[in-house]
Amino acid sequence: MTLDRPLTDDVEMRVATLDDAAAFAEAQVRNREHLKPWEPVRSDRWFTTAGQVDRLGQQLERYQRAEVVPWFLFQGDRVVGAMTLTDIVPGPFRSASLGYWIDADMLGKGLATIAVQAVAEAADKELLLHRIEASTLTHNLPSQKVLRKAGFSQIGTAPDYLHIDGAWRDCHLFQRILNTRLPGTKP
Repeated sequence: MTLDRPLTDDVEMRVATLDDAAAFAEAQVRNREHLKPWEPVRSDRWFTTAGQVDRLGQQLERYQRAEVVPWFLFQGDRVVGAMTLTDIVPGPFRSASLGYWIDADMLGKGLATIAVQAVAEAADKELLLHRIEASTLTHNLPSQKVLRKAGFSQIGTAPDYLHIDGAWRDCHLFQRILNTRLPGTKP
C-alpha cells in the first residue's frame, strides 16, 4: 500500500514518523496564532519536540492498528500542513473522519484542496473506504470551500459539536461518498 504521494512540484504528502516530531513542532510554533481559532486549546508541551514525540508515538500505534493515518505535508524538510484520517471503521461502514490544516504561508495556493483530494483517493483505492467525513466551524468559509471543491457535500449542522479555542462550537458536517462498491473490495 502506497500512501505517500507528491502533491505539487515542491510539496509531498507522506505518513508521519517519529523522526518528524521536531519539524512538526516547529510548524506548530510557526502557525500558533494562525491555527488558534480552529483548534482545541493546546498546552505548551504541544509546541515542543518532546510533546510531539509523545503524540506521534500514540498516533503511530493507532496507525499500526489501521485506526488512523497521519500524513504531513512537506516542502523540503519543512512541515507545511497535515492531513489526518481518524476513527477508521472497517466492515459495512467503511468510513473515516478527516482533519487538516495548512501553513499560513501556503494559503490561497490550492494546496489544501489538492491534499484533501489526495486523501480521498488514498481512502478509496488504498484503504478501501466507502466514505470520509469532515466538519468545519460554521464560520470557516475557506475550509468549507476546500471541502466542496474536493467533492464533499454538506450533510448537516451540529450544535456544540467540537471544543475549539476554549468553547463548544457549532460545526457544519460534510461527507464524500468515495464509491458504491461492495465493502472492502478493490476498484
